[in-house]
Amino acid sequence: MAIAAPRAADRSPDAAAARTRVAVAGATGYAGQELVRLLARHPAVTLTDAMSSGAASAPRPLPALVRIWDGAVAPLDVERLAVRADIVFLALPEAASAEVGAALLQRGVRVIDLSGAFRIRNTADRQRWYPATGALPPGVVYGLPERHAGAIRHARLVSCPGCYPTAALLALEPLAAAGLLDGALVVDAKSGISGAGKTPSERTHFSENHGSVAAYGVFSHRHAAEIEQELDRPVTFVPHLVPLDRGILETIYASVRRGTTEAQVAAALQDAYDSAPFVRLTGAALPEIKHVAYTNFCDIGWKVDEAGGRLVLIVVLDNLVKGAAGQAVQNLNVLLGLDERTGLL
Repeated sequence: MAIAAPRAADRSPDAAAARTRVAVAGATGYAGQELVRLLARHPAVTLTDAMSSGAASAPRPLPALVRIWDGAVAPLDVERLAVRADIVFLALPEAASAEVGAALLQRGVRVIDLSGAFRIRNTADRQRWYPATGALPPGVVYGLPERHAGAIRHARLVSCPGCYPTAALLALEPLAAAGLLDGALVVDAKSGISGAGKTPSERTHFSENHGSVAAYGVFSHRHAAEIEQELDRPVTFVPHLVPLDRGILETIYASVRRGTTEAQVAAALQDAYDSAPFVRLTGAALPEIKHVAYTNFCDIGWKVDEAGGRLVLIVVLDNLVKGAAGQAVQNLNVLLGLDERTGLL
């Protein structure tokens, strides 16, 4: 069912006053600009402020968003956010999110965080991967909406999953819940360069990436801890940078019980996502990054070797939309009791 466009009456001052006030901190990064673009056109919210990642930065426009949102990005100001917004999106570095998120919660503001600051529940693991975060504040919920919508509705802080874990968990969690997985899991993941963030480095330099594919973070990537936390089992996770601006493709190799059929795999995924608007199951028609670029969809395809007990899943999503800003807006819709598709289709 398509989302109806706002009626003329919905654009009245009274309707605008009834909208939820939202703001974005970290609006100049890739995910932050995607958030501003989505929220500026969302029919149920008013975007009151977009701020940078630092208090000392100068105000600046976002040229790519002219006539979508014509405001200027202001310096980070927690007190202004607390006064002018009911819900604040944080697209900040982890250390900044840990500080700003806690401060906003203390002021009664709900938070949707795109960083990793609040994702890891185990204290020792969190101190290893996100040392700026102390104890998790009450009301934190892991924000994978297809799996945790009930808890997200009542969250004070929604901690959005990482882009890599979003793809892996959407594919694997229903199979684990159905008892189909048996043995080693390998997630071979490839991401466009925007997944590394906007701050340039030698690794993300055009001359280093063009015409090449490079593995990184082997046995040392923090997203592995996140995937293992949610699946409660070890996972070999190997990410790669590929010369694309956006998109993720994960090839997941799993052992399943001998005799497990394609029909059983299909049934587990269909049962999980029959009413999920942003998960598309493609079966043997294996998906590609171009199928999901600039959308909030995650496409999952698979092949099963029944005799050998082997399963290969292919999962694709846009790392800046379903892997970041789009999923954050989807979580907003869950928080507000809206159709999850609002502002995303």
